[in-house]
Amino acid sequence: MAISEIINSTQKTAFSFEVLPPLKGTGTQSLFKTIDTLKEFAPKYINITTHRSEYVYTEQPDGSFTRNSVRRRPGTVAVASAIMQKYDIKVVPHIVVSGMTKEELEYNLLDLQFLGIQDLLVLRGDKAKEDPKFIPVKDGYSHATELCEQINKFNQGFFVDGSPIKSPSTPFSYGVACYPEKHEEAPNLDFDIQVLKQKQDLGADYAVTQIFYDNEKYFSFVEKARKAGITIPIIPGIKPMAKLSQFNILPKTFHLDLPDALTKAVEACKTDEEVKQVGIEWGVAQCKELIQHGVPSLHFYTVSAVDSIRQIAEQIY
Repeated sequence: MAISEIINSTQKTAFSFEVLPPLKGTGTQSLFKTIDTLKEFAPKYINITTHRSEYVYTEQPDGSFTRNSVRRRPGTVAVASAIMQKYDIKVVPHIVVSGMTKEELEYNLLDLQFLGIQDLLVLRGDKAKEDPKFIPVKDGYSHATELCEQINKFNQGFFVDGSPIKSPSTPFSYGVACYPEKHEEAPNLDFDIQVLKQKQDLGADYAVTQIFYDNEKYFSFVEKARKAGITIPIIPGIKPMAKLSQFNILPKTFHLDLPDALTKAVEACKTDEEVKQVGIEWGVAQCKELIQHGVPSLHFYTVSAVDSIRQIAEQIY
């Protein structure tokens, strides 16, 4: 079943979470520990992030610098395979435009197809750290919608160059991202909603939101999306605050506003442990309100927050 069918067929709010591939050379221990910590809550699927290569500048003996592309984490396909071998849980790899050519994306699709993975989360991905704005690689894409079109073409039995696939397999289904407080590059929220509508019209099965801490922003976004003709499930993305440093970093990184009540609570904290407890309490209240409003699923972002998510899940599932 596709993700939307899975979450819509559950009697209670579905649970899922996202994991980050481990750093190169560190093995799978931390990855499996995260899954072992959260598997008791019967996750319907696990998302696996992917990250573009980064450029590293190395000084040469003559004083000049060379720029080399460095990949710091194993590929999403490999991580998906490792999880599938160990757990009976559906995996949903991210497939991203950023840093990838059309051909490289096609080979990712082929690899995933051979593994029997049929569910994807389609994203543009972040810009390179050294670039002032998103710049597509040569023979790459600028938008997630273009990747949706390539996947649709693949599903119809054609490679990106138009040649036929001799042995087409089960088509991919895919979800996409959305932003209750708008994407940082969108001129306004209405424009962003029209982009989401375009993704739905291309075939997106569901949408999962960027993190947010103010449920009213989510409810307002969903209401506007429905009025715009968007009917797919819109899954709230949750990340409990767990460190003092996140008070400034999260709003800057994810371009979101913190509610006044959360701001005051965190400002009163002196230690990371105090912030973690505030984050858990806020997360429980936030999730309970979302469940009361009938959200089909909750999707948790685990980086730096695995234990917090476990404690929240114990109180709401």
